[in-house]
Amino acid sequence: MTYEVATLEEYGFKKHTAWKIIWKILRKLFVVITVIMLYASIVVIALQSLNASRSTTEFSHFTFDWYMQMFSNRLLNQAIKNTFIVSGAATLISTVCGTLIAVGIYYLPTKKRQRLLLLNNIPLLNADIVTGITLMLLFSCLLPIFPYFFGFPTLLLAHIFFTLPYIILSVMPKLREMDPNLMDAANDLGIKPMKSVLKVIIPAVKAGIFSGLVLAFTVSFEDFAVSYFTTGNGFDNMSIWIYASVGKRSLFPGVYAFSTLLTLLSIVGVILYSFVLKGYSRHEKKH
Repeated sequence: MTYEVATLEEYGFKKHTAWKIIWKILRKLFVVITVIMLYASIVVIALQSLNASRSTTEFSHFTFDWYMQMFSNRLLNQAIKNTFIVSGAATLISTVCGTLIAVGIYYLPTKKRQRLLLLNNIPLLNADIVTGITLMLLFSCLLPIFPYFFGFPTLLLAHIFFTLPYIILSVMPKLREMDPNLMDAANDLGIKPMKSVLKVIIPAVKAGIFSGLVLAFTVSFEDFAVSYFTTGNGFDNMSIWIYASVGKRSLFPGVYAFSTLLTLLSIVGVILYSFVLKGYSRHEKKH
């Protein structure tokens, strides 16, 4: 008596080999397109920084002249200086205030904490142009009292306004990872509340503070929409200067060289930071 063995195909099984190959190709194609969209602009700017021609539509020959002359334009130098001053000051103020606010929110009751975090998230979800116009109208109400208010003060306040939530959101996860009784233990040992925050809480969340600081500085440095509506009195940062130069068709190519150097420095900084983190984690494992 013989028995016939049923095959998987008879049970309705299909290998779908062709679809698997197509899906694999589409996944790789999607990754390639995403990488190109993310980094194409950086490559184009780097090429333009080596282009001897001022025109963006033609490439004459390679040159490093723009790197040698990138600080020869007075208006560009002033815009770069203004950008670093505003972004640096706003980042430092936001980091200090945001860290203390995050600690205060963390020790609030659950309902109050959720409400404050919801208010903190609104500036992040709001469109930049809406934030810029709203702040411009708000600052305009102070013009009768401070006639020359628009300029550095308004730009600094605006940057503090939209960078502060990034610090709070970066510090809060680290506070949740911390022992909730750490503050009480420090107070029981006789340490004053403010000193316990500085000596106990902040060292425990320093990784979140640093990541928030870097993120806040990056967001502030590249901002255009909010800065455009809140600046005045001829105080321009780099993004506003580029916008005005493009409109006048007088963009100085040295800005391509400066942007390329800034990107390279950022990449080097990220690499060094990753090495520092690896070294720190190895040191922690040994001890």
